[in-house]
Amino acid sequence: MTNAILGVAAVLVLVILVLIFRLQGLIAVLRGSHKNKGGLTNKVNAAMFMIFFVVGLVAFIWYTFTGEYNLPEAVSEHGKRTDKLFLVTMIVISVVFVLTNFLLFAFSFKYQYKKENKATFFPENSKLEIIWTVIPAIVLTYLVFNGWKEWTSITTPPNEAQYASEKPIELEIVGQQFYWNCRYPGQDGQLGQHYFKRIDSDNQFGLKLEDKSGLDDFMPREIHLPVGRKVHFRIRAKDVLHSVFAPHFRLKMDAVPGMPTEFWFTPTKTTKQMRTELAKEARYQELDDQGQQKWRSFNYEIACTEVCGRGHFSMRYIIVVEEEEEYQKWYDSQKAWTVGARDYVAQYLKVNNPELMKEYVNYIDEELTPKSEEAVAEVEETEEEAIEETPSEEGDDIESEESGDETDEDESALLDQDILPNS
Repeated sequence: MTNAILGVAAVLVLVILVLIFRLQGLIAVLRGSHKNKGGLTNKVNAAMFMIFFVVGLVAFIWYTFTGEYNLPEAVSEHGKRTDKLFLVTMIVISVVFVLTNFLLFAFSFKYQYKKENKATFFPENSKLEIIWTVIPAIVLTYLVFNGWKEWTSITTPPNEAQYASEKPIELEIVGQQFYWNCRYPGQDGQLGQHYFKRIDSDNQFGLKLEDKSGLDDFMPREIHLPVGRKVHFRIRAKDVLHSVFAPHFRLKMDAVPGMPTEFWFTPTKTTKQMRTELAKEARYQELDDQGQQKWRSFNYEIACTEVCGRGHFSMRYIIVVEEEEEYQKWYDSQKAWTVGARDYVAQYLKVNNPELMKEYVNYIDEELTPKSEEAVAEVEETEEEAIEETPSEEGDDIESEESGDETDEDESALLDQDILPNS
């Protein structure tokens, strides 16, 4: 709100100044003094050029280094290289920007109109033209080459040997108005084939049901990734242009209908580690809309950075980065999508591929469903054990007291590690 008020005030001041100078011009015409090109107005305009440059430069530096919109350190391997490349680019263009604008305003001030001055005319200067052509060409070649090299690293898949050793996480992200869908491969490690004409309310991804590898795929409500392991995002869109943007990973890739895109990256910090680091920063001590400190409620997320319609703002998808053991436990607990869509699969195959119906339905009933039930039972058992291990006391305020004690213990631990500031 404050920024909006300041913006309106700046516009009003600018309008007032324009009107004042326009009024001065009209008065000069009435007096007949407009033919005099020199005078006080000319000197004031020249001085204002320099004042505008200095004030603008100070505002630029102040906003760059004191703004609250800077992201934390990148949490992906390529993100750190991207930040370095971005910093180099910003330094280069900032130096050029300041130098050229200084010369623009300084020349306007120094060579303001004076009756006795006479401009020097020269039609060409080959040496100067070579300098301002060769130097920018060299600098731009350096920047473009490094940008191309980085772009290649995040869009080129690893070779077979690297793929076998790194075992990257494969998942598909599909954008539509106005939410994201995500799909992981099942235990076979292969994502099923899809075809856009197969998309309906029961088959959100348009999976080809003749492809057995897609029967054990699952669609979670949030993305889970293991730290330190390469990840492959396969990206597409159903309706209009969307854009997958995960700012903390320095990841951005458009989701285009009919043209799949992809992105390779490796997360380097878990969500818990990031929260611990953010707890050191004063701005993350502030409360969010739910009354919780921002560092406690922090999550990695995907947002859409294409204006895709009226509900664009709601396209948010949580990413949880965790240790390998935690990730594997979560992965094993997921239920194949066909377990809940058995009748849909059976009906489709009965009509279109009856020879596959019995085999695939048996596969769902005898392999996928029991695994899903075992995974759910295991999760419920773990939760029950956790509840049993939680100490309880009599009284109406047990839950709130335990919650408060837990919060105090967390804060004490963080204080011991010099994470939270002492009051």
